[in-house]
Amino acid sequence: MAITDWPVMERPREKLLHKGASALSDAELLAIFLRTGVKGKTALDLARELLHEFGSLRALLRAEQAQFCRGLGLGEAKYVQLQAVLEMGRRHLEAEMLREDVMSSPAVTQRYLKNRLRDYEHEVFAVLFLDNRHRMIRFEEMFRGTIDGASVHPREVVKRALALNAAAVILAHNHPSGVCEPSQADRAITRRLVQALALVDIRVLDHVVVGEGAGYSFAEAGELQ
Repeated sequence: MAITDWPVMERPREKLLHKGASALSDAELLAIFLRTGVKGKTALDLARELLHEFGSLRALLRAEQAQFCRGLGLGEAKYVQLQAVLEMGRRHLEAEMLREDVMSSPAVTQRYLKNRLRDYEHEVFAVLFLDNRHRMIRFEEMFRGTIDGASVHPREVVKRALALNAAAVILAHNHPSGVCEPSQADRAITRRLVQALALVDIRVLDHVVVGEGAGYSFAEAGELQ
């Protein structure tokens, strides 16, 4: 049976229009992106099959071009379309960050940092440089490492913060393992950075560890006092 023959509120597009995108399952969202199925399969059937093949929606979204294009009903045109959609999402989040005090919307800030860092298979240490109204000046990935660590140099962070005339920073790095709990090395480098930046009157507002789930905020845990 074609999707157009289903009851109206069971069709993914109509369901989204009436209930919002958050009400849809991963398969329903993917079906809307696919638009059409293949012979003998509706778009929703195909979406479910692809999710089973790739393991999850996230795995499909982060798949390399060659792997993605091998999927049934996919191909280069769909890959290009997907990359455009993902980039629009990133730019939308960045636009929100640029116009607001990041401390007034910590959920947006954490979502932005997660979007930028969580899919790396190696550790990346980044800094969100902020002006005196806590609006984003720039986001920069400053240090890259291995699967379980990255060497961070406080002098380089201070130098860059001064060059950008930053008044405050938010530190962030990812844990490729997905476990957000900070290590003792994470805590030690946070203390060093707080001390180094304080010497030039630049505040560290938070250090966010990105992984699976909500992430770990040093500020929320009271570890920046």
